[in-house]
Amino acid sequence: MTDPDYLRRVLARVDALDPLASFPGVDALLAAADAVAAAHPDRVRRRRIGRSRLGEPIRAYSVGEGPAVVVIGGVHPNEPIGFHTALRLLSDLAEGAGPAAELPATWHIVPCIDPDGTRLNESWFSDPSDRIAYARGFYRPAPTEQVEWSFPFDYKGIVFDDPMPEAQAVMRLLDETGPALVAGLHNAELGGVYYYLSAGETAAIPALHAIAEHLEIPLDRGEPEFDGVEPLADAVYPALSSRAIVDVLDELGVEPASHVVSGGMADYAGRHDAAMFVAELPYWTHADSADASPTTLAYAEILERRARQLDELDAVLSEALDRAEPHLRIDSQLRRAAVAFVRMMPAMGEEVRGRAAREDPSRLATAAELFSNADHVRMFRLRFGSILARALRAETAAGGAAPQVRTALARLDDHLERWYDEARSVTGLRALPIERLVGVQYGTLLAVAEVSLNARGAEVPA
Repeated sequence: MTDPDYLRRVLARVDALDPLASFPGVDALLAAADAVAAAHPDRVRRRRIGRSRLGEPIRAYSVGEGPAVVVIGGVHPNEPIGFHTALRLLSDLAEGAGPAAELPATWHIVPCIDPDGTRLNESWFSDPSDRIAYARGFYRPAPTEQVEWSFPFDYKGIVFDDPMPEAQAVMRLLDETGPALVAGLHNAELGGVYYYLSAGETAAIPALHAIAEHLEIPLDRGEPEFDGVEPLADAVYPALSSRAIVDVLDELGVEPASHVVSGGMADYAGRHDAAMFVAELPYWTHADSADASPTTLAYAEILERRARQLDELDAVLSEALDRAEPHLRIDSQLRRAAVAFVRMMPAMGEEVRGRAAREDPSRLATAAELFSNADHVRMFRLRFGSILARALRAETAAGGAAPQVRTALARLDDHLERWYDEARSVTGLRALPIERLVGVQYGTLLAVAEVSLNARGAEVPA
């Protein structure tokens, strides 16, 4: 397990983080990282590891000596908590300060792996506490354009061999360094913190719980992201790979190819026997997301309700896209993402309905499950409705929108305003202090790195 003295030093460091109220955009983030490198040329090595799809350089910053630990920020461009984590880690290492600098590792830090996608989210970075502003400016790439899920894959008849340039940059970095540990800096949206962790690093689990408790960030006890993935501990799940998801879907009798089309970062890290770690932090929380007490409602009934609501959402979004798509002229990231997510909606409803059919009808849902199932629908309405509206609005702003596009947008906007009002009406929702979220991500990363390095024979100072 994590050395108690080291954990105390980690907690002291995360307690000392300065208050944070916003997230840096791409330019500010990279300027800050470059400034650290320039101030410490004897300790920090900066190099380009690739380019984005639009041609922007992607840089890694390397510090330290020992087994490699690779840290990737901005893996999903709507998840910027890790930008602060990457900068704090880089600064502490460059200055030789704090518990990060004590670890005998060579750290390779990529502050932002998807600058193109991140720029499409920057409108809400100045006030991330506003969930509606977040929704209006939301962008998440189509699944095959997500860095996390754009790695080579060949398993059980599913083959993918066209990784995007950003994923190729990660592949080069992993091939070059042969890391002991790879950490993706992710975050969730609403609820509590949960983790993905390789089985060999389970000794870090007590520290994962302790750091979240210390910083008063609740554990998420609601619905897991993927059905059939058994937790390693409370709010801790096995590191997620496409291979594992395919196996789970096979066991559940679900056709894997309708859900998995490519490899994940964990699949590629596995080629190097690297451990994986992800801390998923929410922007907002609600007391119900951590409430494991039973309700009077059957869990299967809650899932059925969610499936019906997803079907209703599918009908609204598909009607808008079917009307507009033949007349869309701008091939953009927004358009490709909107089309991909809308066309995925039927499978989402079917998957949840299949889960309901497999559940024991007498099993009662917990308060956390009730809340998270309802909020998953709310999240998809806000995310996918908003991203489709942004794509249609881009056509109108360019001055080339056909009447069918304008009609589809007007009808969709009516639904969106109702969904925004419904999201505003949720009582008890509160934004979490950003510095505490960064503290959990930073602190747990150090705790897992300490365990991982110890397991590989590196001498970690007591």
